[in-house]
Amino acid sequence: MALSLLSVVNALLPKDRGSVKLARNLAYGPAARQRLDIYAPRGSGPWPVVVFIYGGSWMDGSRHNYDFAGRAITAQGFITVIADYRLLPEVEYPGFLEDCATAFGWVADNIASYGGDAERMALMGHSAGAYNAVMLALDPALLKARGMLGRLKAVVGLSGPYDFLPFDGPISLRTFGAVRQPQLTQPVNLVTAEAPPMWLANGDRDTLVGSHNAKALARQLRDAGVEASESYYPTMGHAHLVMALARPLRRMAPVLAEVTAFLRNKLQ
Repeated sequence: MALSLLSVVNALLPKDRGSVKLARNLAYGPAARQRLDIYAPRGSGPWPVVVFIYGGSWMDGSRHNYDFAGRAITAQGFITVIADYRLLPEVEYPGFLEDCATAFGWVADNIASYGGDAERMALMGHSAGAYNAVMLALDPALLKARGMLGRLKAVVGLSGPYDFLPFDGPISLRTFGAVRQPQLTQPVNLVTAEAPPMWLANGDRDTLVGSHNAKALARQLRDAGVEASESYYPTMGHAHLVMALARPLRRMAPVLAEVTAFLRNKLQ
């Protein structure tokens, strides 16, 4: 239902004019879903870069439904990249994470050709996409193994699951139930002092991903000496945080303003 609502938001609401869709359907790998779009601010760069990862319970989603998010972030002065990635049942865990890491690597290697600065890169995600973004920063088998963790300067997580053992719901059981070491799927268990600064947010009315996830991860980050910022919105549900990036829904909560302030501080 949330995904359907987001597609309506994307189709009907006005988009930010301070951006241009610079490239679309670029391949970062051989699979059909390994494609990405690039949004650029109007004007001259080089611009800091935000790679946005959408959610969809690791089994649904399309970059085409997030044009509003790409344009909203870009209008604040960032190159924004939105990539599709393979989903269940085409791949199992950690296949979707590996796709996101590959997309990040492609961006790091190629974004200069589109006006981006590969030395100022951030990850941002919503829901399952926030989990993916945080895992890229924390799991040593992903960006660190590819020698790219140093490129990642900041992470933004909206409504993300980071501490959800035991697997007792249909989504977590389907996605992670067969994993032999389930504790290694949990971002809260992978925090080290090497992690980049993170800004984590949740809606207090989110019945799908509770605020305890962000609170637990933020606590672990601070215990490791890593900067962690938190925002909680009393009236917001699960999909509301990403919807609040769109015009005119920003009046629901200052999500875009707070994300922008954090990213500008870390990337500029």
